Amino acid sequence: MGVPASTVCLCGLRAVEPVLVGNGCDGYTGQVVATGGFLYEHLADELGQAIERGALRAGDRLPSVRRLAQERRVSVATVLEAYLRLENAGAIEVRPKSGHFVRRRGSPSAAPRTARPCTTPSRVSVGSAYTKILEAMRDPELLPLGCATIDASYLPITALNRIIAQLTREMTSLGARYEGAPGLLTLRRQIARRAVDTGVALSEGELCTTIGATEGLSLALRAVARPGDVIAVESPAYFGVLQAIESLGLRALEIPAHPRTGLDVSAFEEIVRSQPVRALMICPTVSNPLGAIMEDDERERLVRITRRHDIPVIEDDVYGELVWDGSRPRSLRSFAGPSEDSHVVTVSSVSKTLAPGYRVGWIAGGRWHDQIVRLKYGQSLACPALLGMAVAEFLASGGYDRHLRRMRAAIAGNVERYREAILAAFPDGTRVSAPRGGYVLWVELPHGNDALVLHEAALRKRIVVAPGPLFSARARFSNFIRISCGTPWSERTDEGIRTLARLVTTAR
Repeated sequence: MGVPASTVCLCGLRAVEPVLVGNGCDGYTGQVVATGGFLYEHLADELGQAIERGALRAGDRLPSVRRLAQERRVSVATVLEAYLRLENAGAIEVRPKSGHFVRRRGSPSAAPRTARPCTTPSRVSVGSAYTKILEAMRDPELLPLGCATIDASYLPITALNRIIAQLTREMTSLGARYEGAPGLLTLRRQIARRAVDTGVALSEGELCTTIGATEGLSLALRAVARPGDVIAVESPAYFGVLQAIESLGLRALEIPAHPRTGLDVSAFEEIVRSQPVRALMICPTVSNPLGAIMEDDERERLVRITRRHDIPVIEDDVYGELVWDGSRPRSLRSFAGPSEDSHVVTVSSVSKTLAPGYRVGWIAGGRWHDQIVRLKYGQSLACPALLGMAVAEFLASGGYDRHLRRMRAAIAGNVERYREAILAAFPDGTRVSAPRGGYVLWVELPHGNDALVLHEAALRKRIVVAPGPLFSARARFSNFIRISCGTPWSERTDEGIRTLARLVTTAR
């Protein structure tokens, strides 16, 4: 179908009557077609129209250069020139090792506001909503917009099942003994190998496997702190972190975090001059719920400050592999000096990227490694050997990196679709985060909305959201919610977002 010559696409290019760009021509860049214009111009205009009409949405991946060249019977150079034209016009972007993607439109709303600083620590109570959200993870009848879990369709479960079947055939005595701390050697070797990408040279002897990152965070807290101690946390902070602090009788001191750049290092530095902070717990790469990524210079500065004040750092790196453009920011630990004497304890798992149900995690304990291994013996003794072996084999095969490339591209597009739907459906004054990784959104509702009331109303509609007060030791963020985008977009999701929007409008 044609469009008027005056139509302007999102990419800023004037649309023309579309033509067949590959019929009976040799396809070299710069070739003029019968109706006027170059092949690459017509191809760029056609894609621009698709973006304008919504057929291609923000975050969608475009066909590979080679695939599109084959489909249109044009040269690779023609496609590259068309993509370059769209990129220069701001319509698409290139993500290293991932391909070409439709670029996010300028947001019609501001980012969620940053929390005010707290000057005193507080006891933590995450409330009953925490339990309801965990229960909702097991109920397929509920739309899981509050659970930061990833749908099975994004995960290589079939490949992992094949590995498990092979292991059980070849190792008939598997499971006949405990795989005690520090854990499976082959798994620790693969984890140490991957740590190089984060700027850290680890040996397998510096790692201890854990039952997911949750156990790792608990072990780290037990190693560095005692009941009553003050733990500095980001604000907002993942409610699982707050629950761990609460369960150990610790107190939390909230430090403001920016939706794009994470922890306010200046605010933290000011606080530690006057408060007896025992440790800092932080997620510097794709934080939850903000999706923030700290810049390297701020990471280095934070490590210097904590070293100067002798404050242990517990680095939650569970989302570290999920930066959408494929980059892998340097870990805090990489700035902390000799690894075995590091004051940074790094915790991670495959729960957000590979297999949540496997509960395969690990901890690099730095100067507290031996103590953590002893605590692990007393807390859970060992980790399941079969699942750890399957993960180690998958990491060694190279399958993990291929999987991550596909997963990043898919969830980036999915998050953008959720974000656009929220901005379109929710009332004016709604603010939504614009993360660069992960699969959650932090949503600030217009003043007057109560997130806990909305949580209860949504449950009655078979929808789960995570209310903002869960992400604060002081139950702040009363008009915020976290939305998980880990489920592929569908008609059910679309209706769920619209239902939430009606509930928000009604609650005002």
